Amino acid sequence: MKILQKLASLTALVALFTINASAQTASLEGEVKGEDGKLMPGALIKLERKDIKGSYKVKTNKKGQWFHAGLPLGNYDIMLEVDGKVLDTVKGVRTRLGDPLPINFDLSKVANQRKAMEQAVSTGKVTEEMSREMSKEQREALEKQAKERAAAMAKNKDLNDAFNAGMEAMKAKNFTGAVEAFDKASVMDPKQVVIWANKAEAHVGLAGTKTGDEQTAELGKGMEAYAKALELKPDDAGMHNNFALALAKSKKYPEAQAELDKAALLDPPNAGRYYYNLGAILTNVNQLESAGIAFKKAVDSDPNYADAHFQYGLFLFSKATITADGKTVAVAGTTESFQKYLELKPDGPFAEAAKGMIQAAGSAIQTEYKNPNAPAGKKSTTKTKK
Repeated sequence: MKILQKLASLTALVALFTINASAQTASLEGEVKGEDGKLMPGALIKLERKDIKGSYKVKTNKKGQWFHAGLPLGNYDIMLEVDGKVLDTVKGVRTRLGDPLPINFDLSKVANQRKAMEQAVSTGKVTEEMSREMSKEQREALEKQAKERAAAMAKNKDLNDAFNAGMEAMKAKNFTGAVEAFDKASVMDPKQVVIWANKAEAHVGLAGTKTGDEQTAELGKGMEAYAKALELKPDDAGMHNNFALALAKSKKYPEAQAELDKAALLDPPNAGRYYYNLGAILTNVNQLESAGIAFKKAVDSDPNYADAHFQYGLFLFSKATITADGKTVAVAGTTESFQKYLELKPDGPFAEAAKGMIQAAGSAIQTEYKNPNAPAGKKSTTKTKK
């Protein structure tokens, strides 16, 4: 009898343990609605246990419903994820024994709440309904956001006013006023490339109205502004070009050449323009060999760049020799360069000079040039005198 009583007690104990072990899990369920109010299939539900580390996932079915059983009792954060983005979260969910605990997501409500919050931040006004739903901390955070937004809007207005004033001053060639306006704008927002670029141009323009030390000082400020702009946007080829021109005005020719080389590498379709500028700079400081190389790069980069052909022709003509009987012997390519210019710009500003150079080189001038811009099937010619 005692043995049977012990067995009965042991069975009861085992039964008790079995019941307790199976009762330590819970279930969660819910549905997901999109911003259009329709049930959303395939949405990912992530369940992150907070008291003890644990992570679970489940997707909504074709009806936009989800269910997860066998969850350990504990505290969870439930997240709705769509296309890799968490769109809503329910925090601090405490699982329970018995029936599944419903956790629903409605993105249409989330969207409306977001719009209402944005409007509240924009206007600084909170509706009674929002106020009832918000905690003290949320209201304080909203008030802070509203103040910050108001301050940002006021700053943006002042920034725009300063920038626009600078641009208007530049148009009027009031470089002093432009510098003052862009200085003000650069203090308000030092991360705006366009402000630094225009500030640089204003300083260079102002330098053109000065002489001596004052001119040097303004050019220096202009180059500092260009350097700042390029620090913010180092891949701007046009900026490198403009910086190079400012450097050339300060007689910093090696630095100018380096900037134009960078511009050409960054912007191959316009490399001809940058190399042409380099050739012009080098010509003006009497570095003719280097200038010739630059003009050659210009025509190689852009075979239709007429002015580059003319300048390269002048460089080649400078290498001509004079025979004992006074005849000019031009180096190879001289006549072709001038002829190419006339082909591209038969009525261009250097047309007469090009014809004179061809004659001086002892070559005949072509009497007919095709207009490269003429429509297909039509010939446009300009006849010239020999």
